[in-house]
Amino acid sequence: MKEPKNLILSSLPFIASAIMLTIIQPPFNISYLAWISWVPFIYTSANKNNRHFTYRACYIVALAYWLSNLYWMNQVTVAGWITFCIYTAAFWPLLAFAFRFTIGKIPLFIAAPIFIVAAERLQGVFLGGFFWKFLAHSQYQNIKLIQIADIFGAAGVSFLIAMVSGLIAEILLNRSKKKIAIINLSAQTIIVVSAIVASVIYSNYRIEQTPANITPGPVVGVVQTNFPQSLKDSELQADSDFMLNDLFQKNKESEQAGAEIIAWPETLVQANLDKRILKVVEQNSKHLTYHKRIADHAKDTTYILVGASGGTSQINEKLEIYLDKKYNSAFLYTPDGSQAPRQYDKIYLVPFGEVIPFKKDIPWLHKFFVSMTPFEYDYSLDYGTNYTIFEMTTRKSPTPEKYRFSVIICYEDTVPLLNRRFVLDENSNKQIDWIFNISNDGWFVKFKDSKTIPTIELPQHTVVCVFRAIENRISIVRSVNCGISGMVDTLGRFRDDYIAGNLPKKVMQRKAIAGWFNDVVPIDKRVTFFSKYGQWLDSYCVVFLLIIFCWAVIHKFNGKRTGKDSGNEKNK
Repeated sequence: MKEPKNLILSSLPFIASAIMLTIIQPPFNISYLAWISWVPFIYTSANKNNRHFTYRACYIVALAYWLSNLYWMNQVTVAGWITFCIYTAAFWPLLAFAFRFTIGKIPLFIAAPIFIVAAERLQGVFLGGFFWKFLAHSQYQNIKLIQIADIFGAAGVSFLIAMVSGLIAEILLNRSKKKIAIINLSAQTIIVVSAIVASVIYSNYRIEQTPANITPGPVVGVVQTNFPQSLKDSELQADSDFMLNDLFQKNKESEQAGAEIIAWPETLVQANLDKRILKVVEQNSKHLTYHKRIADHAKDTTYILVGASGGTSQINEKLEIYLDKKYNSAFLYTPDGSQAPRQYDKIYLVPFGEVIPFKKDIPWLHKFFVSMTPFEYDYSLDYGTNYTIFEMTTRKSPTPEKYRFSVIICYEDTVPLLNRRFVLDENSNKQIDWIFNISNDGWFVKFKDSKTIPTIELPQHTVVCVFRAIENRISIVRSVNCGISGMVDTLGRFRDDYIAGNLPKKVMQRKAIAGWFNDVVPIDKRVTFFSKYGQWLDSYCVVFLLIIFCWAVIHKFNGKRTGKDSGNEKNK
């Protein structure tokens, strides 16, 4: 009975941190707790006198934390949800080990931000990266603090918050020590407070200079549908026609209200619109029919950005045409009634959702994951390779203007590297005016009795765009099936209004409903440090964490070799 009791007692501080890390994020938004959310974890990990400390307790709580917070993943893939959570939960005991080893060697106000930012960077790295539920994301409404992201990225905000947690844990651990400890803690407090003050001063400076660097762009329109995934996955022609006609209706309303370009959500057109496929399909095929209908709808009216399937074809030995490559793509239809010469094929595919991993590296594991999907085949898509830039020319304004923009699809808005690659050219000049994010978050809602029930994925996905916008000083316009559609300006502010539309005025209220809106997209000419140099802070933190682990391993090895094992290790 003693061991289970100790395990439960050891779990309590980790549970406290897990609860706070949950409620600081949308939709709860108790953001002020972010500054102390890691304190119980750090204090318990670093406390040498804690005889009941156990890494098992830490891992069990971490696994429960991730499984409960990412519950919406199981609507797409149970295997992927469990696999990812098992992997990501492993970082908690590793962090606990790092804190336990470094206590007394490195001040916690330095160690905590380095370790936590490194863990955020590494979470999900083997699946291509999962930049989700960062400490920084809890502060998306704190505009007068988070502007430092244009230097450090979202990691800079996480770093600042973790510094405070580390400092508080240090104070608690040294509260009964001598005068010299008080002097050291006072110096540490001054450093942390100075970092926060400097961040606020810098943020205010960036906010004040923004109006002078902004020019109004064209009126963009956004269509938000509210289709269940079952309808989208339907193979019935009537269902495909219903969705396309609904898109046409909302598109028409947006165009009549003055939109120069209108974005539709990801893959809602149930056809392959790739020109390479359209050349070989039969004239009466759905693919060619839908292509012509969209082109006719755009002709002499407006640009339409469409999410649909792409691909390439090949001919086999029997002279039969088959689909060789399959892409998740974006196509631009122009007012001259044609499709733009280039399309965008999604570069970062969602593991388990769009691609089943390990096909080449671990074939047996790949086959296992295929067997765990709702389908009896490998539905994996192919990765795109081109960072496509689209162009448009306004028609409704007195003086035609040319603009350039890019498209990111679904969770590509969470990947900092991809976004900055779009923003700057080879000479570090800004090459686009804004970014469209088209997505289908209908995977993460439930439909019951004709009602749409959203999950926490919708607002958490939306707030990530705040940091992409600040990092690159680029506006991001989202068109999302089931929501949340909206516009984020270059200061990371949601545009809670529009010049025309029928969606709720508040962006965060646009969950699980259909509608459209038009607004003027702001264009920012500033080039940021982050756009040029990327996730340098994250990278340095990862390197430092690896150095700490190597140091710890060597220290432990030398201790065993000399027969000197610290009391700290014995108490573990």
